[in-house]
Amino acid sequence: MNLLQVRDLKVHFPIRGGTLQRRQHGSVKAVDGVDLDVAAGTTFGLVGESGCGKSTLARAIMRLIEPTSGTVHIDGEDLLALGERRLRSARRNFQMVFQDPMASLDPRQSVESLLTEPLRAHRIPGGAAEHARRIRHLLEVVGLPATALHRYPHEFSGGQRQRIGIARALVLSPKLVVADEPVSALDVSVQAQVINLLKELQERFSLTYLVIAHDLAVVRHISDTVAVMYLGSIIEQAPSELLYRKPTHPYTRALMGAVPVPDPAVEAGRNRILLRGDLPSPANPPAGCRFHTRCPWRQPTRCADERPPLRTLAPGQQVACHYAEDIESGRIQPTVTAAPKAKPAAPHAQR
Repeated sequence: MNLLQVRDLKVHFPIRGGTLQRRQHGSVKAVDGVDLDVAAGTTFGLVGESGCGKSTLARAIMRLIEPTSGTVHIDGEDLLALGERRLRSARRNFQMVFQDPMASLDPRQSVESLLTEPLRAHRIPGGAAEHARRIRHLLEVVGLPATALHRYPHEFSGGQRQRIGIARALVLSPKLVVADEPVSALDVSVQAQVINLLKELQERFSLTYLVIAHDLAVVRHISDTVAVMYLGSIIEQAPSELLYRKPTHPYTRALMGAVPVPDPAVEAGRNRILLRGDLPSPANPPAGCRFHTRCPWRQPTRCADERPPLRTLAPGQQVACHYAEDIESGRIQPTVTAAPKAKPAAPHAQR
């Protein structure tokens, strides 16, 4: 059963100019026709380079920004059709963990105040004593001592602050948690701890996650299903292990090829795919396939004129590419690849 269902979601920001900025000259198509299905109790990972629309998509799903069009259903309820009062009540079922915990936590509030505020805002029954017991238990679950209650965000490390942010997201017992780059602002040594904590909490509370990241290793470690986003659209989606073992879309292949392999012998012999040019502007996306201006496998006829739909290649695997099967079989070869790294010369024999 799908807890989250998104259909044809679009977020277009107007570009205005002229006197008093009243005239609209165009729009930035930050999110342009996204479909998502997230099954209850699973983790859906969303990856892509900076500027592709990942965070905008997350905020549109949460209705922190208003979508231009489309539908968002959480547990069967259409969020975009809810009025302000009903939306406020529904928010306890979906919460968000933000990228920068220092920016998302009010520096003037103690941890106790930060965690109690959602309970009061949503009028969770139980009274002060029950609320205090609840937040103390939650602090213990996320790995913080009870003495943290009376301290302020600036008194904690980055990893501890993110644990507070996670505790705040869980205090209302939500069904869906959207984590927008939850570890990118943390030291590498702390990232694994927070990712492991998220997995433990998912098992303990039967949570459903939508995790947004640009770090492919993080997404692979935590996700059941992964979607790749490019210029406001999803171009490939598959079960995590299948996507990493057998990427199909040319852009996904390029992303995977850019990830270093810890084995020097394997790394030295790899052929990387070189992408042409820069990421196009979402204010003026290319016609046809949006990736064709950088694609090493592009064809002169169809790619520039016809936008490929997200179609199913195998159970659970979808790709938006006209020539995915031809690329996979080798019938179409890339025009530009990176030369394999030269192997180090053997040392001279000592005389």
